[in-house]
Amino acid sequence: MTTMFKVGYFVGSLSSTSINRKLSKALVRLTHPGFTMSEIPFRDLPIYSPDYDADYPPVARAYKQAIADADAILFVTPEYNRAVPGGLKNAIDWASRPWGQNSFTRKPSAIIGASIGSIGTAVAQQNLRSILSFCNSPQMNAIEAYIHFTPDLITDDGEVNNSSTRDFLANYMAEFHQFVTRVYTALPRGE
Repeated sequence: MTTMFKVGYFVGSLSSTSINRKLSKALVRLTHPGFTMSEIPFRDLPIYSPDYDADYPPVARAYKQAIADADAILFVTPEYNRAVPGGLKNAIDWASRPWGQNSFTRKPSAIIGASIGSIGTAVAQQNLRSILSFCNSPQMNAIEAYIHFTPDLITDDGEVNNSSTRDFLANYMAEFHQFVTRVYTALPRGE
């Protein structure tokens, strides 16, 4: 029997033509049958400031609730200037505050990203791993996934045109399901 989990995913790029959005659509298509996937949007969040901590605006409360409703988080992100995009960092800041109400605490996570560059998104992923470590999110550290995006690799609706990439992505999602299962075996929900 397969354990079912709700996975919330972040697309790190706000671009309407994001290759990472295409990648996210492919991952949804290829996801493990034990996952239900839903995007956690963050476009409308203002820039985080501790001034909001006493009374989060409705958009931030809804955003934090979407994270709370997920059993695990998948980050699908590009690399901007050898780091995570500013919008994604802002979203993480909102989720990790106010102090003592960190939405990522003990929530399993995984990171994947696509880039037209040959190193995929390796440096941004390392940057994000550091942030998530501070946020106390158990991370799937292997398998790593740095997708070198080439023209027509993934269609706008998420169809992967390369069989080895398709197999790799399906396996990545299967590994993520196993990881989430292991995390909740060691750290049961609600404890």
